[in-house]
Amino acid sequence: MAPLQLTILISVVLIAQLTIFAAVAFYRHWHSFTELKRRLAIWEGHPENNLPLPKTPVPPTDKLAWTDLREFRVDRKVIENKQQTLCSFYLVPVDGKPLPAFKPGQYLTFHLPSADPNKPSIRCYSLSDKPHPDHYRVTIKKEPSGRGSTFFHEQVQVGDILKVKAPAGQFYLDTAETGPIVLIGSGVGITPVLSMLNISLGHSPQRPIWFYYGVRNGEEAIMQEHLNTLATQYPNLHLYLCHSQPKAHEIQGTDYHHAGRIDITLLRLTLPLKPHQFYICGPQAMMDTLVPNLKDWGVPDLHIHYESFGPASPTQSSSPSKHSQSSSDLTVTFSTSGKTIPWQPESASLLEFAEGQGIRVDFGCRAGACGCCTTTLESGEVTYTRTPEAEVNSNTCLLCISIPKTHITLKA
Repeated sequence: MAPLQLTILISVVLIAQLTIFAAVAFYRHWHSFTELKRRLAIWEGHPENNLPLPKTPVPPTDKLAWTDLREFRVDRKVIENKQQTLCSFYLVPVDGKPLPAFKPGQYLTFHLPSADPNKPSIRCYSLSDKPHPDHYRVTIKKEPSGRGSTFFHEQVQVGDILKVKAPAGQFYLDTAETGPIVLIGSGVGITPVLSMLNISLGHSPQRPIWFYYGVRNGEEAIMQEHLNTLATQYPNLHLYLCHSQPKAHEIQGTDYHHAGRIDITLLRLTLPLKPHQFYICGPQAMMDTLVPNLKDWGVPDLHIHYESFGPASPTQSSSPSKHSQSSSDLTVTFSTSGKTIPWQPESASLLEFAEGQGIRVDFGCRAGACGCCTTTLESGEVTYTRTPEAEVNSNTCLLCISIPKTHITLKA
């Protein structure tokens, strides 16, 4: 056999072997991935397995929780970042009684003074630490147009008394579970997931945790030293600090771990192939991309828990009744404002829709908990995108978590 023919033969054999090895490796990876999805489907009771879906867990009522407003004194104010736009407020109960152990991820609802003493300004802020029997902590970012956050930063002083409702919220971590979790916080969205982290490490120190924190740069970051200390103390905590616009003096690997935003590519490159529970809090823009991308990756809906902040609440998929009209044909009438407007299906809620039409509606939590956006429903029906926590009756609705089911008329 000629040398050229021998060389060609050897090359063909090598290419064939490499092809076979690659095919085997791909098959094994794909098989493990599909097997993981199959197990997840069984665990979560997916419809294709004809298993019943589990009911949404309801947090038990703590015997120490209160039903009305409770007075708290501001014990400390601590600036948390170099820009001085984030401040932690330590609150102690005036009555001195022990505080309930809230669910990690829940928030407090504040009744703040307003021009109308009969109609206080209501705002909700996430608890940012693990439970303590003698105090709560909320960490608030000062927004340029935020009346509530500006009031806290500029007017609330140590010693002031604030009126507060008991911890609430459906976005919380189940501490009874021990499987791996992914905690993602972008900007001020770190506050509820920081509470989840602190509680998890105290409750289940061996639980595997992947923690992603996204900011523009180190000047915006809060409690970075605390996070680095925890990552050193707990080998099961995998910390990723992500700077989308790092400063020139910041060094990757020292000041931060990833240059860029938190996205599905980063998660796929850094997460092992395991059935994680995802807890995400960030701006609406991140939710609109990251949550669908996780679903496309094969993460079951029941493994994705999220809450957004900013001008809109996260859009939850909702199956319309077979008797309801096409959402694009509906109209919303605001009787007080004298406007009848075609409903825009891309709106996340009636509250967002009203704001887009220049109609002012009071709001607080934007999550169906505080009841501040309760509005009289003069005619028609609405569909809720999540279960309301505040009380509603047949002739009212919560605009922040509802969309029209039929033509409706609102007293607004």
